[in-house]
Amino acid sequence: MKILLKYLKNYKKEAVLAPLFKMLEAIFELLVPLVVAGIVDDGIKNGDTSLVIRMSLLLIGLGVIGLLSSVTAQYFSARAATGASAEIKASLLDKIQTMSYTALDKTGTSTLITRMTGDVSQVQTGINLTLRLLLRSPFVVFGAVVVAFTVDVRSALIFAVAVPILAIVIFAVLLLTIPMYRAVQQKLDKVTGAVRENHTGLRVVRAFRKEEDEISQFEKSNSTLLAAQRRTAAISSMLNPLTYAIISLAIVALLYSGADYVYDGRISQGELLALHGLMSQILVELVKFANLIITITKSIAGAKRIEQVLEAEDGGRDGASVASERVECKHFIEFDNVSLTYSGAGDKTLDGISFTVNKGERIGVIGGTGSGKSSLVNLIAGFYRPSEGRVCVGGYIPAASDTPELLSRIAIVPQKAALLAGTVRSNLLVGRADATDEEMLLALRLAQAQELVSDERGGLDAEVLQGGRNLSGGQRQRLTVARALVRDPEILILDDSASALDLATEARLRRAIEELDGVTVFTVSQRASSVMNCDMILVLENGELVGKGTHESLLRECDVYREIYYSQFPEGEVTTDEQ
Repeated sequence: MKILLKYLKNYKKEAVLAPLFKMLEAIFELLVPLVVAGIVDDGIKNGDTSLVIRMSLLLIGLGVIGLLSSVTAQYFSARAATGASAEIKASLLDKIQTMSYTALDKTGTSTLITRMTGDVSQVQTGINLTLRLLLRSPFVVFGAVVVAFTVDVRSALIFAVAVPILAIVIFAVLLLTIPMYRAVQQKLDKVTGAVRENHTGLRVVRAFRKEEDEISQFEKSNSTLLAAQRRTAAISSMLNPLTYAIISLAIVALLYSGADYVYDGRISQGELLALHGLMSQILVELVKFANLIITITKSIAGAKRIEQVLEAEDGGRDGASVASERVECKHFIEFDNVSLTYSGAGDKTLDGISFTVNKGERIGVIGGTGSGKSSLVNLIAGFYRPSEGRVCVGGYIPAASDTPELLSRIAIVPQKAALLAGTVRSNLLVGRADATDEEMLLALRLAQAQELVSDERGGLDAEVLQGGRNLSGGQRQRLTVARALVRDPEILILDDSASALDLATEARLRRAIEELDGVTVFTVSQRASSVMNCDMILVLENGELVGKGTHESLLRECDVYREIYYSQFPEGEVTTDEQ
């Protein structure tokens, strides 16, 4: 619950005033049975109409003041709850933005979505109800017992017995349901993940006619969630019936003994009526408190899950605790016996990679599917930290916890084109927020994406739907290339960013990038034509560097590269026009 205290500290006034006004309302509520007793004993019994009218007006006054107190408490509690939940969401988003790829892989997208939405919503509800009822309900119960003792000690002993029994029932249910609600939330993550996968992979599912299999898997996950919810509900639903049963038995005992006391003249009819009213207040408040306990249980489970994300080890972008300091490097980029093993993976993805790159060189990375090409360039960008060895880029360890100078010099075009909903302009400004229209148009020309800003489309303000759904695959790739180029980077990483382009467009794009002055370019591709003009080509196979050199030297010395090349160009050397 530390997370709640942390985010409520900016709402101390609201967190204090909300329960205070609810306590004020509770005081007025406790006075109602005593006023009713006075009306019966002193007004109705003696036929004093004026006293009945005055006491009735007092009841109305108590009700109005109580209502105003309740509304004021609701305002302050809602203000604190919504404000704290908004800050929690902001902190979660900040945390997710800075989490390493390793941490994101471990946590999972569906889990993060659930914690950002459902868990925060539960915490907000919990804060709201806690501020209003956590003190009020026990105060009313305790106050009702005290007032009952002032009315009649012997009758009040029934209160003294019933309340502890109710407390035992409530806390027993609480202890049983807290871990069960946590398990329900974990199963909800799986259902959310299944829905997300089906939504994002809908075309694949339909293309392979796997709708029935996916429905079956979803129903299995949903059934597991339903069973867990039913088990939890079966226990938590016992709370209200047990509470009502205990209070009802107490009321029966009170009326049974009270009737004798009234008959013997030990207490008046008004006092018995007051005792019954106090017992009814206890019943209402304990029902509220029981429901509050259930809500708090869910909120605690949600808060702990949020806390797990917020307190996850950062260590920068890769989960490491590397100091952000310059290191000595003889070359602009150095890989020294680098290996990479992803979290939870048994085998190494990269093993013993060593090479050096000078500033301004063009580097090609080629290999079969799963050979480790993307993993290698991800190390340059600092998305992961090597398991063994050292990566040095521009005098920095790229996976350090704080390397803003280095990060501002790197632009990467990911393997999967990721665009944001908005316009062409807004997507390009992600690359550099202060880019001018001229710089953005130049980047689009270099990326061969001029048609995206034609007058018919609306120029730089042409609409881009979420994920670029209104663009073709090639247009999405070229726009992401333009977004990287507008950054004016020193290091440009093109991770298979031309797979959706035809050979002619790719060739024009490649020639435009080759004309960039002083930019170190890494081109990841499965096409030999995309890398054959690079200053150095790295050939990967099963995570190992099996070849390193120019196109000509690799044709002579590297069997893997030669096999890739001749499988694509069986007639021999590709011509200049094809390049």
